[in-house]
Amino acid sequence: MSKNWRISSFSGVLLAAYFIPTWAIIAWDIVASPVRGLFERPSVAVALYVTDHLQLPTMTAVRFAWLLALGRLTVVAFFALFLVLTVRGFIRKQSGGSEALAIALTIGSVISFASMLMASQVGEIEALRLHASELLVMIGTGIVMLFDTPAQPQAVTVPSDLPSDLPSDLALEQTELGYNG
Repeated sequence: MSKNWRISSFSGVLLAAYFIPTWAIIAWDIVASPVRGLFERPSVAVALYVTDHLQLPTMTAVRFAWLLALGRLTVVAFFALFLVLTVRGFIRKQSGGSEALAIALTIGSVISFASMLMASQVGEIEALRLHASELLVMIGTGIVMLFDTPAQPQAVTVPSDLPSDLPSDLALEQTELGYNG
């Protein structure tokens, strides 16, 4: 098993396992039927805020629904890219995909935060809980990413008084990965 796995990578894989199917289904519902998809539970707070508080006409609300679906699909795409890079890095014994995870967390946090604010304005408690919990897991993973540093190679010195009959490559310095901590 690779020693390059960090807590943020593991947390990112778990987040991707949740957000890819969930947000893809929500976005697909909006794309298939913009008005009905916008007024379903995950997006109802946004729909009520846009139609009631901003008093946008129906066609503008439909365009806003498609914009919301596009934002959710962008987050899904970056989580999928993170998974591909992480699996590829696991196979090649190297780390990868942190940038894609950071972009997915940033865009997803903005969408969840805005949805949470809209849910609080229209009084949708269940939608507020949903968006607040999604926002908290994304912010938590982002904080873990900030403080979780990758393993740095550490040089191990070999004493210079080795017998002359050893191979010459053993006399060179060898690197080992240290533990994060």
